[in-house]
Amino acid sequence: MADAGIVLFAHGARDRRWAEPFEQLRERLRARRPDLAIELAFLEHMSPDLAEAATALAARGVRNVRVVPLFFGRGGHLRNDFPLEVTRAQAAAPAIMFEIVEAAGEDPAVLDALADFALSGLA
Repeated sequence: MADAGIVLFAHGARDRRWAEPFEQLRERLRARRPDLAIELAFLEHMSPDLAEAATALAARGVRNVRVVPLFFGRGGHLRNDFPLEVTRAQAAAPAIMFEIVEAAGEDPAVLDALADFALSGLA
């Protein structure tokens, strides 16, 4: 039973295929850190939402959760909707200590990786 976990928090879409890269990221993380409980959660159109993911992790004994917003920047969803989702998750799983990190796209290492990707293969 893992004491710590990660929730990858993404926007969500009506087309289920949209989630495939996020599912691949979750599986890569699980392969690297089998000791962590790692889940996906979505703001809209898909499930689970953040509260449901937190409740599932709490039921597995997880007490410390890092929430990673998989957004490129801190737009309206992260400024307005995300705090409400975090409040709902805290109410649904009060035994969990949440650590909220910045939007993935605002991290310099992520931006460097994207720059490398954009430039890869160019002469």
